[in-house]
Amino acid sequence: MELRNIAIIAHVDHGKTTLVDELLKQSGTFRENQATTERAMDSNDIERERGITILAKATSVEWNGARINIVDTPGHADFGGEVERILNMVDGVVLLVDAAEGPMPQTKFVTSKALALGLRPIVVLNKVDKPDAEPDRALNEVFDLFANLGASDEQLDFPHLYASGRSGWADEGLDGPRKDLGALFRLVLRHVPAPKQLARAAEPFRMLATTLSADPFIGRILTGRVEAGTLKVGTSLKALSRGGERIEQFRVTRILAFRGLGQQPIDEAVAGDIVTIAGMSKATVADTLCDLSVDTALPAQPIDPPTISVTFGINDSPLAGRDGNKVQSRVIRERLLKEAETNVAIRVEDTPGGDAFVVSGRGELQMGVLIENMRREGFELSISRPRVIFRDEDGQRLEPVEEVIVDVDDEYSGAVIDKLTGERKGDLVEMKPAGVGKTRIVAHVPSRGLIGYHGQFLTDTRGTGVLNRIFHDWAPHKGQIQGRRQGVLISMENGISVAYALWNLEERGRMFIGAQEAVYVGMIIGEHSRDNDLEVNPLKGKKLTNVRASGTDEAVRLTPPVRMSLEEAIAYIDDDELVEVTPKIVRLRKRELDPHERKRQARAE
Repeated sequence: MELRNIAIIAHVDHGKTTLVDELLKQSGTFRENQATTERAMDSNDIERERGITILAKATSVEWNGARINIVDTPGHADFGGEVERILNMVDGVVLLVDAAEGPMPQTKFVTSKALALGLRPIVVLNKVDKPDAEPDRALNEVFDLFANLGASDEQLDFPHLYASGRSGWADEGLDGPRKDLGALFRLVLRHVPAPKQLARAAEPFRMLATTLSADPFIGRILTGRVEAGTLKVGTSLKALSRGGERIEQFRVTRILAFRGLGQQPIDEAVAGDIVTIAGMSKATVADTLCDLSVDTALPAQPIDPPTISVTFGINDSPLAGRDGNKVQSRVIRERLLKEAETNVAIRVEDTPGGDAFVVSGRGELQMGVLIENMRREGFELSISRPRVIFRDEDGQRLEPVEEVIVDVDDEYSGAVIDKLTGERKGDLVEMKPAGVGKTRIVAHVPSRGLIGYHGQFLTDTRGTGVLNRIFHDWAPHKGQIQGRRQGVLISMENGISVAYALWNLEERGRMFIGAQEAVYVGMIIGEHSRDNDLEVNPLKGKKLTNVRASGTDEAVRLTPPVRMSLEEAIAYIDDDELVEVTPKIVRLRKRELDPHERKRQARAE
């Protein structure tokens, strides 16, 4: 049977997972009467809620006697660690581009990784049936992108298709029959080479582990592509680290292969196929699983370093322990180390005190997804403001800079440029029309300046702007950047908030809580209209007398409070504030900085 390994890469919301749904249906993976779900590859609850792909997942389809292993990769740069690992398992990529939006930041990020590995892409211009689609412009922008990323002549000579993933068709021309995805299947078999590992089937077994997970029945499992040889159940293997050190020797208890959306046990794994192996107890991502006669580890793709860090601590507020059942620092540490083991883009370090942990990663979204997963598992946490990780080279301090692409109505472009280039020390790279009444702005902005900016961006553009960002490069430190301008309203009492008190406090600023909610000393209950913090009493009731007078019995009508999401809260807080996260609620509060924290902040400034 012919074998092909491909990855589908695209920007967020360009239709990648929907296209995979149609490939599964048209290849006969689903029975005609089988109940299926939309976006079947997004199996994670958070992926379904947010409409993004977080975890790289593989599937397999059969078409005209050929087996095609398909990997659905994340589109957001914060989860780039998944992308970098997974591209090592494939021989070709299908680059999906929205015909209206053209190549976007995450398209650029993942494509640069694929081109660097020498993969020859197939370009699919998706959503060409949209009213605002401009497939010719999008195709030209893809060519320019490849050229800017240093693509070879062979990579620049890429085939392309016009498609509609939702309608389930792909054609070589815009005037095609628009019937099915047969053109895409044929192009994959014709353009993507067969795995070169097939020629090494007689060599000793070698496989590079690219993803790690656990099964409740068979334990620790590692997935990767067989680089050489064959493997049968019961064979003894050894695991080598990146440097070639021996980690363990184990016996293979199970071999699983992707068949449709699930995995099925097989007796033998062959070179070139993507399989999952069980039986090991210590081996992890980037380790080489090999025959006992092999002494050299396979080269592992380097992972881009983290750019931000967040401190995870125990929830030590007066309301701790009411919602969650996992509140000890020991349990939090075990969970974070488990995450770092499966996600190579995350690093975990202990703080000097031992009751908090510094977690470093790619971006705010990646941190937000980790915290959201933990709170759903019953954890209670206190989270600090994200801090940018600096780098020192040749005596010069460098900081991460991100490329920001903004699509905004013309009337709001001035405010956006002022905020990005003025207050946040960014450099304007490009500004051009992007359709009727729209402007596209490209700027290089320090990561520090983008923390907490998204909420202000939505306010400046009246909710109509679209902002995408991606790590660009390291650049010299650009000096101090002004943080949040407004102060906060802080509770000075413990108890239950009173509507009358909140009603009187509304003239001081906007409130984050409503009536009859638990508050405590130091809890942030609102945003002050001025730049200083203000302690207030949200428990103060109305003084009662036995004298009636007009105007004294007015009905209390409260303005609905501002309810922040987890990511909004993390981006909003200042250095001396924390986000209190429980399974049921997100609160903000003030904190006392310990001496180590004060020294670290002084060095950062």
